[in-house]
Amino acid sequence: MKAYGILVISFLLLFFSCKKESFITSPDARVTITADTLKYDTVFVSSGSVYQTFKIINENNQKLRLSSVKLMGAASLYQINVDGIPGPQVNNIEIESNDSLYVFVQVNINQNANNLPFIVRDSIQISYNGKNRLVQLEAWGQNAHFFRNKKITVNETWNNDLPYVILGSLTIDTNKTFIINKGCRIYVHADAPIIVDGSIQVNGQKDTIDRVYFRGDRLDDPYRDFPAGWPGIFFRGASKDNIFTYAVIKNAYQAIASQDLPVNANPKITLNETIIDNAYDAGIIAINSSVRARNCLISNCGKNIFLVKGGDYQFTHCTVVTYANRFIDHRDQVLLVSNFITVNNVPVSANLNALFRNCIFWGENGLVDNEVVVAKNGNTTFNVNFDYNLWKVQTAPTNITSNQIINNQNPQFDSVNTSRNYYDFRLKTGSPAINKGTNAGVTIDLDGKPRPVGLPDLGCFEKQ
Repeated sequence: MKAYGILVISFLLLFFSCKKESFITSPDARVTITADTLKYDTVFVSSGSVYQTFKIINENNQKLRLSSVKLMGAASLYQINVDGIPGPQVNNIEIESNDSLYVFVQVNINQNANNLPFIVRDSIQISYNGKNRLVQLEAWGQNAHFFRNKKITVNETWNNDLPYVILGSLTIDTNKTFIINKGCRIYVHADAPIIVDGSIQVNGQKDTIDRVYFRGDRLDDPYRDFPAGWPGIFFRGASKDNIFTYAVIKNAYQAIASQDLPVNANPKITLNETIIDNAYDAGIIAINSSVRARNCLISNCGKNIFLVKGGDYQFTHCTVVTYANRFIDHRDQVLLVSNFITVNNVPVSANLNALFRNCIFWGENGLVDNEVVVAKNGNTTFNVNFDYNLWKVQTAPTNITSNQIINNQNPQFDSVNTSRNYYDFRLKTGSPAINKGTNAGVTIDLDGKPRPVGLPDLGCFEKQ
């Protein structure tokens, strides 16, 4: 009996010893990773070299084998070290039961590498028992002012010392004025709308270096040219007195979106010598709102100008054009104007006043026959006037007033190469748009060059 007891005790010791030394193989093993994202929120004024760490904790009563811990990006700017073993990939790592290990993560940023995006991203994949988990990595790639979920609650001015990068969102409070002076570069992340309840004043100047640029924060190929790289600028009901002068708004989802009429007698949005380009959904979308645009180029957008449910609009010397390309399928007219919008299958209309003078409306390589569409419903005020314009239209819109329209004559832009994504919408010698405008009191063009008093050209550029 004594020998039997010793044998049982020995067996139990052996059993529990083997159990402790065995590995858990279930994908439901309890594993805690102490970070889901590492953010390196230090401004790198020179070469950046910063460490952060996280732990992988085995909360099971058996050992855990990690099949790999690895960086997912090729040619990554990040480096990892897993419990003393350098990466970029470390395989077959054992963690004792109820134990943990450290993962050290370093990022090296060269501030002189101008082709870097402003946000350098990668991820670490942790694999065990057929399961993959990720830790995201985010570092600032270039020296700039970085704002995450920025709210402007007092009047604020930005000057051109460093670029500005917006993460999360930028919101301008009601009755607050946000001034952006010449030369500023605003780079906006994919999840970061600019929301305006107050006022924006953009004070660009005519030289290329002095214009104010809004675009996505991915500057690396091929992302730098993708539309929908950031949400856009949204003007809500309380917003007023917004003025953009010599601004460039590129690669947004909806570049400018405005709802409701202004709360005062001024236009809600004034666009002077402004370029809106490569917006995926819309260049300008306005719902019963107010826009004044002068010498503006709205180009290569899903819907260039989309004005619905009435409002008050004046577009003077604007070029509105889309060529189907590898980014934008030209399926929608470049200009839609209506006094209604349909809600739950019921049209809701409002007063509409719109004047388009000395403009060009054109599109090619797409599926559109009529580049200008005007729609009316109900008995609200409806005044839509096209005065001295060139357009591409097979069926002329009704319910409008029109004067001196050049129909279906190619405007002969200087250079269009969709395969190279190159567009110069200035006019060639011999363009039918040259000297075909009327005096609208506009003395310069989009380049800041002079226009004649008598017979200006149509569109935003004056042939010099």
